[in-house]
Amino acid sequence: MGKTGYITTRVEPKLKAAAGRVLSRVGVSTSDAITMFLRQIVLHRGIPFDVRVPNAETRHAIEQLESPGKRAKVKRHATLEELFADAVGKRRTRARRRA
Repeated sequence: MGKTGYITTRVEPKLKAAAGRVLSRVGVSTSDAITMFLRQIVLHRGIPFDVRVPNAETRHAIEQLESPGKRAKVKRHATLEELFADAVGKRRTRARRRA
């Protein structure tokens, strides 16, 4: 079947550009990514990921990321291994505090 359907939507220019950069790094066009998303909706018979109201910790993290003055305080990780090691260390610290 040929591609003849159109979807027109408005998104924030910064979001579109950021997503485009990520998609180009993995070799996928925005159109292909949207098609993949729609196929997943059909396969899952719904949104293919959980949609929830963020908890207080997640809201705080989002605020930090979206606030230009606070961006410098957000810790950056060079690798996934570094990120996970940091996350595991934080969990252990929290567990000790509770004990």
